[in-house]
Amino acid sequence: MRAFELFSAKDSRDAVVLLARHSATSKVRVIAGGTDLLAELKFSPHSPNVVVDISRAEDLKSITVTDEGLVIGALVTHSQIMRSPVIREMFPALVDAAHSIGAVQTRNLGTLGGNLVTAVPSMDSGPTLMALEAKVSIAGPSGRHQVPLSEFFVGPRKTVLKADELLAEIIIPKQNLGKPTHFLKFGLRKGQALALVNVAASFWVDWEKHTFVAARVGLGAVAPKVIRAPQTEAFLEGRKITPETMAEAGRIAAGDAKPISDFRASAGYRKNLVEVLTKRALEGAYALARAKR
Repeated sequence: MRAFELFSAKDSRDAVVLLARHSATSKVRVIAGGTDLLAELKFSPHSPNVVVDISRAEDLKSITVTDEGLVIGALVTHSQIMRSPVIREMFPALVDAAHSIGAVQTRNLGTLGGNLVTAVPSMDSGPTLMALEAKVSIAGPSGRHQVPLSEFFVGPRKTVLKADELLAEIIIPKQNLGKPTHFLKFGLRKGQALALVNVAASFWVDWEKHTFVAARVGLGAVAPKVIRAPQTEAFLEGRKITPETMAEAGRIAAGDAKPISDFRASAGYRKNLVEVLTKRALEGAYALARAKR
């Protein structure tokens, strides 16, 4: 492991000060749970000169419902998401996504913010948050600003974060609180596996017309970053909720996906998975909507 300087931040403001102070002259990385960064520190030749530890920043560890919506601090762990009564009630899909991440030890240490900042296309937290039109709050030297999660990811392991900025919060908008959402993941084994494809679908139901309203579909591991499925969403809007409609949406979603072939799966196989999982995610969200009615 290459030597580096370690600085511990008291809170998010202190973390931004430390990042601004050192980013101009050094390669700086942030560490929280460390489930991804520690491997980089041990094995990558491009490891940082300075590491800012934010694990003690209590202002980034809350789960609250505000006038904006559901606000999840960047340091909330996957295990905390799984245990949260608020999240379990409003968004069981987020619980399912958190449960699919690594082993128990990883879920206990790994944070939601860290999972997003790593920006791996196969991340499990991304599709559900995309389907719920989440935003992220970014803290920097000039204060905080928000960007849609769909604009936060730039490419594989790349985000819009600048060297002196910090992901502070994830916000699910108020209008989507309680929105029926379902998450599905397919990997090469049942546990502790990267997704070959993961899918999340959300929509409201117009019960009088029995149609899809504000349907959103998030796809992971099928493009250079986690994406929405725009053609699928446009197709579903206002259509009758039927098995045939869901099946056709799955076929359209396969066209929205842009997977590659690699040693884990071919592009064609991934497209087939997108078709099947999108249909099933829509069915799961509809079942949840009926149960909540």
